Amino acid sequence: MTATIKTNSIQMTARIAAILTLLIVVLAPFSMLYIPTTLVVPDDAAATANNIMASQGLFRAGMVSDSIVFLIEIVLTVLLYVLVKPVNKTLSLAAAFSRLAMTVIQGINLLNNFIVLLLLSGAGYLTAFAPDQLQAFALLFLNAHETVTLIWGLFFGLHLLVFGYLVYKSGYLPKFLGIILLVVALCYFIQDFGTMLLPQYQALFTSIGSLAFLEIVFPLWLLIKGVNAEQWEKRVTEST
Repeated sequence: MTATIKTNSIQMTARIAAILTLLIVVLAPFSMLYIPTTLVVPDDAAATANNIMASQGLFRAGMVSDSIVFLIEIVLTVLLYVLVKPVNKTLSLAAAFSRLAMTVIQGINLLNNFIVLLLLSGAGYLTAFAPDQLQAFALLFLNAHETVTLIWGLFFGLHLLVFGYLVYKSGYLPKFLGIILLVVALCYFIQDFGTMLLPQYQALFTSIGSLAFLEIVFPLWLLIKGVNAEQWEKRVTEST
């Protein structure tokens, strides 16, 4: 009876983790891709400011979407830790802490968007600055928000590197899933370190980073197939 409860529990954990990951996949592109491409006009601070003020609800909706993602990430971090803990507790903690660090940075990064709204709010104390200066500052903080993705992407890459290794060694998840996660981790490192070192080739590194979409195979597998409960039980027994 106890074994059955544990088996059902880990299958439930895996499928909840899958659902939360897929929810992030749906929400994140709205704030990370749709909002910037819709409202931000590169090198045109005035046009960008006008777009944001004309569609302030859309801009704020992107901030809410980001906030929901951060909250989901905290829960997801715990679930993924539970999933791979039987393989190696120390490495599982490393994977969890690196993902949690990513989440904290993403949350702090949201401050840049709040500052943009403050700069464009028309508050009386802002009259010390000319309108074009405020618009330039707003675009600066939007660019800073975009640049911080290079930082949290490194933490996510580290998470995927360690987590992918644990999946590969688990025995209760297919090795090819671990390999995919390791490849995605490598893509993040190439994109972020490459952009930092050689910004003139950012388009190339971004195209390499786009291969990160392969990560979606992992939650789909968890949702449809789950884990090999017998092997998971074996791992739990070995680790105790």
